Amino acid sequence: MPQHIPRKRFGQHFLTDTVLIDAIVDLIDPQPGETLVEIGPGLGAMTLPLLERHKPLTVIELDRDLAARLRKRDDVEVIESDVLKVDFKALAATKGAKLRVVGNLPYNISTPILFHLLEAVDDVVDQHFMLQKEVVDRMAAGPGGKDYGRLSVMLQWRYDIESVLDVPPEAFDPPPRVDSAIVRMQPLKMPPAVNPTLLGELVASAFSQRRKLLRHSLGHWLTERGYAGHFNLQRRAEEVPVDEFVALALEVQGQK
Repeated sequence: MPQHIPRKRFGQHFLTDTVLIDAIVDLIDPQPGETLVEIGPGLGAMTLPLLERHKPLTVIELDRDLAARLRKRDDVEVIESDVLKVDFKALAATKGAKLRVVGNLPYNISTPILFHLLEAVDDVVDQHFMLQKEVVDRMAAGPGGKDYGRLSVMLQWRYDIESVLDVPPEAFDPPPRVDSAIVRMQPLKMPPAVNPTLLGELVASAFSQRRKLLRHSLGHWLTERGYAGHFNLQRRAEEVPVDEFVALALEVQGQK
């Protein structure tokens, strides 16, 4: 079979360290009867070890050459598509089960993929992703530091997030210019009944001028919506915990 040349436009970096691959599969720990979906299987570095423990496997692959390779197997269902166009809620309905989603996400579009999957969070058991370590740090960050931001809040209100394994550049071919990490995302069982769009607007407004006090950013947003409650705007956005942002969104939501 001819060698596959990594395509820069797809952000392809293939995992080659077998010890690390085994450690990642151990972390995922696939069990019989589960519905496992892998995003971006690439050359199958994680796909094949996963298949040794769990069959069948559904994979989502945009690269037509890689998709064609995987189609030759009878224990793999290939969805040849941009992951941002895949309806995960519909996929779960088709499978008749919640999904366990895994993958080495393309670093150039990792944040859009995370927000796309957020729309299907009720149909997911958990997610294990390889991402740029800097992104994982932001996802898992608590308030009070530079890593804490919009991404932290918008994911943590729906998931328990944990960085579970660091991965060095030399584990890939070609090596990326950044460190990587494996993140585990488990949907919260009883999330607040907040409007995600409203929360998203609120949080985006709060972090739009993160160096300034909230009265300069979020204050205007609240005034425009006739907010009459009491929220401490004499803080910066990075000082406000996730639950306070959610509680404020629920207050604004209740005013309508």
